[in-house]
Amino acid sequence: MLLESITAFITRSTDIARVRRLRGTHPGFDRSMWQQMAELGWLGILVPEQHGGSGLGFSEMRMVVEGLASVLAPEPVCACAVLTAGVLRHSGDSEVASELLQKLAAGEMIPATAWQEHAGNIDTEGVATAARAFEGGYKLSGIKQFVHGAAGADGYVVSARAPGGLLLAWIPARANGITSESTALADGRTMATVKLADVIVPQEHVLAEDGKAREALERALDETLVMCGAELNGVMRCALDMSVDYMKSRVQFGKPIGSFQALAHRAVDLYLQRELSAAVVDDAVAMLDAQSEPRDRAAMASRVKSRCSEAALRVTRESIQIHGAIGFTEEHDIGLYLKRAMVLASWLGNAALHRRRYAQLVPSDLS
Repeated sequence: MLLESITAFITRSTDIARVRRLRGTHPGFDRSMWQQMAELGWLGILVPEQHGGSGLGFSEMRMVVEGLASVLAPEPVCACAVLTAGVLRHSGDSEVASELLQKLAAGEMIPATAWQEHAGNIDTEGVATAARAFEGGYKLSGIKQFVHGAAGADGYVVSARAPGGLLLAWIPARANGITSESTALADGRTMATVKLADVIVPQEHVLAEDGKAREALERALDETLVMCGAELNGVMRCALDMSVDYMKSRVQFGKPIGSFQALAHRAVDLYLQRELSAAVVDDAVAMLDAQSEPRDRAAMASRVKSRCSEAALRVTRESIQIHGAIGFTEEHDIGLYLKRAMVLASWLGNAALHRRRYAQLVPSDLS
């Protein structure tokens, strides 16, 4: 039933023409479409039933993410319905977390997560944003970068360094002392730099502190890495399908170009890359649904991100080559798939970063 609803949605409600219309606009996606996704139950897949969601798993979320990726839907599903939902879900049962999850599942709110501060660093310990005690709560000051889903966001889950350790807090987008500067991404969407200047956070907006905060953020990041891999898989799957269809229809020297051995071999190589990536995502999704150990989960997440990032970039780049001169034009849709792959491949760390992380997490058997 879920697959049927996804197929119907991407067939009737969205297409590449909509993506083109929204490119470069603010917020870069359609709020009414976000609401429609909520009504279909997609935004609440990972939200527990007691908080208004369906309490399903990552196998179901993967279907949604891959389906939306196939049509390059610009709505920030991974950034908000996976990452932010994960942070809120793992932070504990505070009243504010429950309220935010309910509003997220209902499509009434778009909460983004502002945690990263430096390029090439996804270590949750590298947080410099300061949280100073103030009237029973905190004052936060610092700069958060690479915040996806910030355009049109109603607020942010922010990480900060308090005297007692890491802290996660909810800050409404219109709070005094918070500013957001958008930066255009290659695929037409945006990310933001969020600046905090003595932003007051009452104690009731504190989601988690110390070890609980670190665990919540790390777990949500690993889950998002896997779903980002699923999104990359959806992008490369559609790009390759478009290329194979083109090879069947494009005629040169009186024959379809797909009959030329060199191109046929290239298509097979790309197909293998796609299937290997899908297999890695399969393993990771099963591990997430089985509640694996933190170290194993982190290693698998980096394995997925590294494999899928490299494969998606290769598939989309070579898909443009298969299309020939027409593939390099702005008017052809195949270029949009490359641009989305470029953005996703760099988000939350590129392939090289995650190979290093995997090597650190998985000890070598070599003496």
